Amino acid sequence: METEAIRVGVIMQRTPLSNRWQPFQWLPIEVVGDVGSSHDAPHCLRNDPLDTSWLFGGIEVKLFSSEAEGYFLNISAPEPCWFIMWRIEELDGVELAVPKSVTLSYNEAARLMDGGERVDTLPASADIIERLTEFTNNYYHPEPKRKHKKPSFEGGEGVDKMARAEGDTHGG
Repeated sequence: METEAIRVGVIMQRTPLSNRWQPFQWLPIEVVGDVGSSHDAPHCLRNDPLDTSWLFGGIEVKLFSSEAEGYFLNISAPEPCWFIMWRIEELDGVELAVPKSVTLSYNEAARLMDGGERVDTLPASADIIERLTEFTNNYYHPEPKRKHKKPSFEGGEGVDKMARAEGDTHGG
């Protein structure tokens, strides 16, 4: 099950650094609501030596029931957030940090980072957290913890059964 997409924009900011190997740093500074299709193309908001900001609109964020655990982990955190994956690209001869995906799933963000992608976070607004919480409550059902009865130390069938179970679990 997936929801209708939430259309957002991401504002990326470039600030200078006092570092001879890296003269500046890009970071997402804000996730904004739907800015309409007229701003789907990258749009320079500010361009001066101390602060360059670009708006990237038309990014769709969908909630998927298969990601419910990742949403649960996000809303359970002290500060629920957006996860923004971005890459440096050259657009019209200008090097920009381009947001490639935005998610609310902790697990999806972890998979992206495991794949070597750059992922930054920004706090999610109260209305997004409310919507995410409602979705998560509908679709996240943690697996119940199972109690394992420990066999006696007298050996016999209980120990053999436990050994077989561990062998199956650990590939033996």
